[in-house]
Amino acid sequence: MSDAPSMLPSTLADFAFAHRLRVRWAELDPQRIVFNAHYLTYFDVALSEYMRAIGFKAPDGLAKHGCDIVLASASLDFRASARHDDELRLVARIARLGRTSLQFRMACFRDDRLLVEARMTYVNVTLEAHVPTPLPAPFVAKVLAFENTPPERKAD
Repeated sequence: MSDAPSMLPSTLADFAFAHRLRVRWAELDPQRIVFNAHYLTYFDVALSEYMRAIGFKAPDGLAKHGCDIVLASASLDFRASARHDDELRLVARIARLGRTSLQFRMACFRDDRLLVEARMTYVNVTLEAHVPTPLPAPFVAKVLAFENTPPERKAD
């Protein structure tokens, strides 16, 4: 594993945003651990709550600027399993802001233990044609004011 900051395992201190979620019985697989695909749902909840926290709650947050973000890629690293009734802390931050895209770093913790972390890239698109469009300046400003660690800036 590289020692580049974007590749180091996440810690709770890396994130300004956290949302708690309790594991439900229906989310378990036959091994009685959270089925891996449910972590994508958990991270989608974290994204929605992050957007609410910065004042861009769906469906109108970005739509009032004529755009929305769509998932382009997701990569998850599994380190440990969650089980029924565990209280999880989902954390999220925007690690990179491009002209038309952004990358979320997200993680799932039980207490202080990192269970799963994710890198999820979203592209900002127009509402009608779904073609890439620049991120709205008010959105970028809110992100920059909210984050503890400023996102990397890229011209994509």
